[in-house]
Amino acid sequence: MADTTHAEPARILNKAFSLTSTDGRLTTTVDPDFSNAPESLPPEKGFPYGGLLAALCVQAMRQGLGITAPLQTLTVQYLAAARYGEELEFRPRMLRDGRQVTFATVEAGQGDRLTHHSSGTFGINIEDRPALYDRRQTPPALDGQSEGYGMPGNMAPRFASQVEYCFVDGPNIMGGNADRARVERCWMRMRDGQPLDELRLCYLLDALYPPSWTGFHRPPMMTSIDLRYDFLTPPTPQNAPEGWAFFEFSLIQHEGSWALDDALAWGADGTVLAAARQHRKVIGS
Repeated sequence: MADTTHAEPARILNKAFSLTSTDGRLTTTVDPDFSNAPESLPPEKGFPYGGLLAALCVQAMRQGLGITAPLQTLTVQYLAAARYGEELEFRPRMLRDGRQVTFATVEAGQGDRLTHHSSGTFGINIEDRPALYDRRQTPPALDGQSEGYGMPGNMAPRFASQVEYCFVDGPNIMGGNADRARVERCWMRMRDGQPLDELRLCYLLDALYPPSWTGFHRPPMMTSIDLRYDFLTPPTPQNAPEGWAFFEFSLIQHEGSWALDDALAWGADGTVLAAARQHRKVIGS
């Protein structure tokens, strides 16, 4: 009998990562299941998940501009929340197509209303050059760690249903790190059973609550304003076995109306796969 464990997640994610090309237009419709609202609330109480929108920006640049070089950096500015059930159009533009480095941008919107803007840098990597590693580390063993998202009640956001989490000394949401560094560490992979790639890394690098939420017993609501990704080592079946990678989310500063935090993703061999930095706005301040 065929193993259908990953069949439904694969169908959902393949559709979510896809853009329809019609007469030169790249479009999609964001499913409410990818809301950042808790499962206990209607999806309209939250926004379309930023990690998915970042992945779609990469897909739009590759599909619309024919870019094949490895992705090096991605930045996304979230201008306004996209609406569910309404066509979302991506408009990529080539800035410079060089032999070694390519620069592109993409605007996304619904009608005349821009929802987000992104820029990407793509380029080849010469692997026989000298290398230095300051962030290389051996991740803790995956076996024996606590599994599951682990947030109290039905607080897990809807988009998290597509991710498998395996926490190390956590989760610490709702004040678990009130008296220590606001850091959350866990293994993660997508539930579709597919190998880890750049689209799935885009998704996973934003797939945890803000690390400042581990320092508050009653965390304030926040929204992403600016998200940056740097891709360093391409994921492979060897450094990301069965799609797993190890992540560390850490707070830099939360003060007044703003919060800034980092994320790092390591392969099982200790190489840094990607880094992220996110600027968030505290809602209501």
